[in-house]
Amino acid sequence: MHGLKKLYLPLLIVALMAGCGDKKGGTAEESKPTQVAAKVNGTELTVSQVNYALQRIPNLDKEQSKAASLQVIRNLVDQEVLAQKAQSEKLDRDPVVVQALDAARRQIMAEVYMTRKLGAPAEPTDAEVSDYFNKHPELFTKRKIYRLQELAIKAPEEKQEAIRKQLTDSRTLNDFAEWLKAEKYPAKASQEVKPAEQLPQALLPRLAEMPDGQAMVVKTPDGLLVIVLADSQVQPVTLEQAKPAIARLLQNEARQKAAKAELDKVKAEAKIEYMGEFADAGKEPAAAATAGSAAEPAAAPAAPAADADAISKGVSGLK
Repeated sequence: MHGLKKLYLPLLIVALMAGCGDKKGGTAEESKPTQVAAKVNGTELTVSQVNYALQRIPNLDKEQSKAASLQVIRNLVDQEVLAQKAQSEKLDRDPVVVQALDAARRQIMAEVYMTRKLGAPAEPTDAEVSDYFNKHPELFTKRKIYRLQELAIKAPEEKQEAIRKQLTDSRTLNDFAEWLKAEKYPAKASQEVKPAEQLPQALLPRLAEMPDGQAMVVKTPDGLLVIVLADSQVQPVTLEQAKPAIARLLQNEARQKAAKAELDKVKAEAKIEYMGEFADAGKEPAAAATAGSAAEPAAAPAAPAADADAISKGVSGLK
């Protein structure tokens, strides 16, 4: 029963927030038969509800819309049947459902406010796109595909300096892996191949300048991450190819900046009080100022290219 509650709660929330469909007694326009897509125990589900759901399906063309609309109305009927049953059993008064509805309403209202307040983001100019392109060669003109081997090490803060020193002092990466195993530091090895645009932007400039076979160390919440650049291949992108992606990125950045400014303005006009155990939430987090630096690469030793594979081999038994 608990599992069923988890399964159907999202459906119930959607249906209950919609008021269990468009009830009878609306305007004459709403009551026209052409505006009703289905009825469940006399409760009308309208064409406008179907269209709203269709608008939220990305990349839907005209040929797909007919089949999609049929599936949407089936889903709405399923939701309405369950919602009506839930109401008959007074589940709409259940504290869990009330809280979920309240949370969903609050999120929707906040999103709608921001959407209407900010409007559509302006298209960046060609000069702005070119400027971004020229300032980030690691993403475009010098773009690479990276094969990375990583070693995630769990270690408390007070042990991390010793681990860094050992990495520097180790003759090979395999020696370092053996030392970690002997010292009983939990470590997990992995390997991935990623293009520049899929890597953390805080690390990319450093990786772009590293020769194949070199390692860097990055601080993580649980300890340290050793990243070895096993090899890389240059695959540049032209301005023409990159222009759509850059335009989207600049629009997103502009929208995020505007959203933050609007949020700060609205919060400044509001009276906000954090109470009891949440009193400290009103203070600026001390970690906020250093959050960026924590993700920056730390000083790291060079590793011979021939030892690039030693990380995965040397720590295969560390789980």
